[in-house]
Amino acid sequence: MDKMSGRICIITGSNSGIGKQTALALAKKNATIVMVVRDKTRGEKALNEIVSQTGNKDVNLILCDLSSTDSIRSFAEEFKKTYTRLDVLINNAGAVFNKRQVTPEGFERTLAVNYLAPFLLTHELLTLLKDSSPSRIINVTSGLAKKGRVDLEDLQSEKKYAGMQTYSNAKLMLIMFTYELARRLEGKRVTANMLMPGFVATNLAKNSGSLRSSILFKIVRPMQISAKKGAQTSVYLASSEEMMAVSGKCFSKKKISITCPASYNEKMQKRLWNKTENMLGLAT
Repeated sequence: MDKMSGRICIITGSNSGIGKQTALALAKKNATIVMVVRDKTRGEKALNEIVSQTGNKDVNLILCDLSSTDSIRSFAEEFKKTYTRLDVLINNAGAVFNKRQVTPEGFERTLAVNYLAPFLLTHELLTLLKDSSPSRIINVTSGLAKKGRVDLEDLQSEKKYAGMQTYSNAKLMLIMFTYELARRLEGKRVTANMLMPGFVATNLAKNSGSLRSSILFKIVRPMQISAKKGAQTSVYLASSEEMMAVSGKCFSKKKISITCPASYNEKMQKRLWNKTENMLGLAT
């Protein structure tokens, strides 16, 4: 898959940062790119830049608010009406909010964007991924997951909310989801992997609503790597032939990486999966 011509790739949060650089790199490999963004103006600007820089006109934009389960389901339906296959799903979008916010569907927003969105979007597109196999699911997590914890009685941080802690919790949940998903997909020719891009200069704190967080991120900006460099592992997992049959792994700098001890608890992975299905109304 190093040559991606004819391969259809969904990339969430692809109007800036790692997502945009991932879209750009895969467009250079002649993949068909579906950019999933919330803001039409910023999305179209990024799309035009990608087309201009790559000459690849198979770059398309579909709007979706990843904090909204209704919007995710609408996106999935629109995608399936437009495309007959899906080769790569990259759940890249991430956000952190300084103050606790609740979505119209009643979910805490940091959890919704960073964990519930990848879970639901993957669920909505899984049949198509299986029908298009061999295909790949790639989840972008964070080294901050090592500070996360999973409290099944308070997944929505109603008892106590702190933006970065809730973000860390969600990224730990995303890792546990990926491990469980990979097991469930064994023998289906659909792989599920994740990556930690490193300390990347992105717009993560832009929506935090905290002046302190914005200032802090600006102070540490010189220590951060570029989004282009941060996207290299996403591109590798999406396009490399040697990744065709690898599943259930975490990567950093294109190498397999160990995740925090809590993430390997299979009993908790299953309990979290079941709890999430119940929250999203997916349980049968």
